[in-house]
Amino acid sequence: MTNGKRVLIVDDSPSIRQQLRVCLRGAGYQVDEAVSGEEGLQVAERSPFDLIITDVNMGALDGLGMIERVRRVPGHVQTPIFVLTTESNRQVVSRGREVGATAWIVKPFKIENLVAAVDKAVGRTESAAPPRQ
Repeated sequence: MTNGKRVLIVDDSPSIRQQLRVCLRGAGYQVDEAVSGEEGLQVAERSPFDLIITDVNMGALDGLGMIERVRRVPGHVQTPIFVLTTESNRQVVSRGREVGATAWIVKPFKIENLVAAVDKAVGRTESAAPPRQ
């Protein structure tokens, strides 16, 4: 059963997309995926999302470039966008904030923390995430 909230995952790593898809669907979210910044932008231009999660280091249009362009899409000016990456360089983080990233999550991450952050960003007060083991 879904909660009606839609999340777009943009990451070139199949294993990261799978991990995010499984945990977010398990928490009741509808999940769409894109394998590149270009594809993520195209998907965001066609559909509304309650939250977008993107990697930084991807092909020709990286995550930060995608965020900058998604912010120009009507309907996504205020959409929460999480950056999920191994990149923690201050200049890159600063650039992320400049282009409109809402939150910065460094890999590796704890699933329960990510789901809690997504819940908070989309205004959910209760998560359907599995209990911590």
